[in-house]
Amino acid sequence: MTSPFHNQPPQFYIDGILKSDIAILSKAITIIESQNENHHALAEKIMDGIVTKTGKSFRLGITGVPGVGKSTFIESFGIEVLKHGHKLAVLAIDPSSDKTKGSILGDKTRMEELSTKKNVFIRPSPSSGNLGGVARSTYETILLCEAAGFDFIIIETVGVGQSEISVSKITDFFLLLMLAGAGDELQGIKRGIMEMADALVITKADGSNLEKAKMARSEYAHAMHLFQASDSGWIPKTLICSSTENKGIAEVFKMIEEYKNFTNTNGFFNQKRKEQQFDLFLNTIDEQLKQKFYSDPKIHSAIEELRSKDKQVIQPFSLAKNMLDDFLKSNK
Repeated sequence: MTSPFHNQPPQFYIDGILKSDIAILSKAITIIESQNENHHALAEKIMDGIVTKTGKSFRLGITGVPGVGKSTFIESFGIEVLKHGHKLAVLAIDPSSDKTKGSILGDKTRMEELSTKKNVFIRPSPSSGNLGGVARSTYETILLCEAAGFDFIIIETVGVGQSEISVSKITDFFLLLMLAGAGDELQGIKRGIMEMADALVITKADGSNLEKAKMARSEYAHAMHLFQASDSGWIPKTLICSSTENKGIAEVFKMIEEYKNFTNTNGFFNQKRKEQQFDLFLNTIDEQLKQKFYSDPKIHSAIEELRSKDKQVIQPFSLAKNMLDDFLKSNK
């Protein structure tokens, strides 16, 4: 049986997305994520057709070490977002299966209550081996969701390193979730990631853990104040919450609203968005140049020949320069 999406023109996807058709939105995201060369031109036309309808959402990045309860927090927080009349999209960047390159965490099974709610779209996004777990397509997926009418978008990272830096560059607010009483105060989170955070929330603040969470809040609040002041002028907040008991969740939402109002008033919000777009523009040039260079048959052959030679001393810098010079001459 032929798929209803088979051989459809770009306008089919554009119209469907603008009408908030979830099936068409999902298929368009699949096309954006595809490594198939045939899909690249279609993806580009879809993006061109919807880009003027984007930019009207709030983009929240959430990270934290494994075990901190990101999915439970997002479910509880997502329900709070819906109470305020928003349409919510959750993009969870998953580690990819090395063999299939598909998502392996299955986010809808981790957010059972939220996934059944009206005005919610949950999409696991495979990282496909991309450095840090954030594929270039994540930003385009955000734009597709915005064009489909989702005005609050959460991007969840796997919390294992470089992905946080990438997510902070495509979101408006970066939220770091932490545990209390887990030994090492940084719990594997680098100081640089704490410095990027617009707020830090200590999860699982309930039962016998409540007092520990309060103490940790005080310690982290002190640590956060030692960091250099942010460009936005916003002073990062430190809160506690219990996702299972739904305590402190409304306070987190209120704090994010305060940030939104603060940065809209001083002009930082729009300025950050402009800078992010320009950074992505430059990064895309870098990516395309690398892709073109390494896919060139002569370059590929020269690199493989060099790799296969017996161990020898080479001059990596001059060798690279010469190879790049030859590539640029042949592509004039």
